[in-house]
Amino acid sequence: MLNQPEITAMTMENLRTLDNFNWIMVVCLAFVLYVYTTAIEQKKWNQIAAGLALYGVHWLVEIVNALIQHIWGHALWTASGGTSFLILVGVGIEISFMFSVAGLILSKILPEDKNMKILGINNRILFAILNAFLVALIEIPLAASPIFHWVYPWWGMITVWLIIYIPFFLAAFLCYDAKAKTNTIFLGSLYALNLIMMLIFIPLGWI
Repeated sequence: MLNQPEITAMTMENLRTLDNFNWIMVVCLAFVLYVYTTAIEQKKWNQIAAGLALYGVHWLVEIVNALIQHIWGHALWTASGGTSFLILVGVGIEISFMFSVAGLILSKILPEDKNMKILGINNRILFAILNAFLVALIEIPLAASPIFHWVYPWWGMITVWLIIYIPFFLAAFLCYDAKAKTNTIFLGSLYALNLIMMLIFIPLGWI
């Protein structure tokens, strides 16, 4: 089992290198484009908002994780292998493509009534909690493999579920019901923040 310095060294060696570039990214991109163009064709703007919301929060979290590595020496999680292109320390391009459509796809299963309660809990909140739990479970076999690492012993499925994935799906499902103006402000601000941080921190070598 690799220790923290070995995990970090492996990750930095693979960061944004083109050595593993391959054609799978073209297939992933085609899938993402199909999902969004279908939603646009059907004028499912609420589903598109859900997809963009989750993806924007995903990028914010990944940037913060990369900054944690810069500041404290080790990230909370790393995607050190098995990816065609390691964008940031914790995310390869394939998983990023998946997150780009996750909010849109899973918003399709939401009940039509946003106020309906299930077991006394608002369905949007309950679905966010349950979807987050299922995605967090998937990280367990990933973390046991050579391609993904939970770097700190206290970081694991429960922390990922509560701190990372619940905010992902809450953002998606709340934007699904929000007014267009609210989504424009929220998504515009979120993506602007992500872009500004990447334009600053990547040239500085911080992320």
